[in-house]
Amino acid sequence: MESRRTPLHAEHEALGAMFTDFAGWRMPLRYDSELAEHHAVRTSAGLFDLTHMGEILLTGPEAGAALDHALVGHASAIGVGRARYTMICEADGGVIDDLIVYRLDPSAPTAGGRTSAGHDEYLVVANASNAAVVHAALVERAEGFDATVTDASTDYALLAVQGPKATAILAGLTPTDLAAVKYYASYPTEVAGKPVLLARTGYTGEDGFELFVAPDDAAHVWQALLEAGAPHDLKPAGLGCRDTLRLEAGMPLYGNELGRDRTPFQANLGRVVKLDKPGDFVGREALAAVAERGAEQVLVGLKTASRRAPRHGYPVLDASGARIGEVTSGALSPTLGYSVAMAYVTVGNTEPGTRLSVDVRGRHEPVEVVALPFYKRTS
Repeated sequence: MESRRTPLHAEHEALGAMFTDFAGWRMPLRYDSELAEHHAVRTSAGLFDLTHMGEILLTGPEAGAALDHALVGHASAIGVGRARYTMICEADGGVIDDLIVYRLDPSAPTAGGRTSAGHDEYLVVANASNAAVVHAALVERAEGFDATVTDASTDYALLAVQGPKATAILAGLTPTDLAAVKYYASYPTEVAGKPVLLARTGYTGEDGFELFVAPDDAAHVWQALLEAGAPHDLKPAGLGCRDTLRLEAGMPLYGNELGRDRTPFQANLGRVVKLDKPGDFVGREALAAVAERGAEQVLVGLKTASRRAPRHGYPVLDASGARIGEVTSGALSPTLGYSVAMAYVTVGNTEPGTRLSVDVRGRHEPVEVVALPFYKRTS
């Protein structure tokens, strides 16, 4: 089956993008240099096409209650215009996907052009590889609630401007006071004269914004952002640098750090599991048991003295050479200049400063456990 193309495919081609097939989509991997794009996001700004992400709307008087049952978080406690990071889990506690849930203003039209007729409305953003699975699970779990679940992915294109100069770039294109836009919040507004749901979220470790726009408006907004960003050294950025950016920021990737064989507690994300929220939710019993007994393996950061990066699946060894875990993600950090990795290791080997090794193609490379994230912006 041919991969889907985003509304910005022609824009990417015109910029000379190298493409890759990802989760059923034809996406830009890089435009010129992954390293240059990475550094642009850290020092100025990068512009991403994230249209491959899935968008699911829940609308109705019991939309919040349906999400409270379906997800590990407390969706009905999210304030209007705010957002929250959460997860949808199996009954056994395994992670189906990690999500961002936005509670939309019911009096405002969505970026997809609909209004909620005054009912509660939530926008659930799922990873591209899991969008259909998450939609199906939400439909099933919303049965019995006065709520409608709609796959709205084709109603949106999603752009992101990430980096320390993101605010300066966007400021001239929108009437919204960006200084007043809170982290993990969304605002219906206009950008370059087009309706947009503007969110202060991201996956790079930098400040920035994500813009939900109608597909027909995507190219116009993309071009406006490129033009406004030119004096600020903004670069279009692909999936390649997005992976090294999120790794430096210690952010999990589904299929690497997260999966159905892992619980949020193993990923050090137990804070998103709201065991004290009213009512029951799918996975509550299993997750409560993990919270009580503790996880046998947890996610840690690893720092190496070598430029040879540990890769996904490489064994992690203790001082005796016994296997105690495995690497989930690893790369040479462009920002830090040395290799970093995230790995699951057995409890007892997780304290920062612990000396371990990674089997890199038969060679035991020394590593040190360090606190996550590897990189944190200073302001």
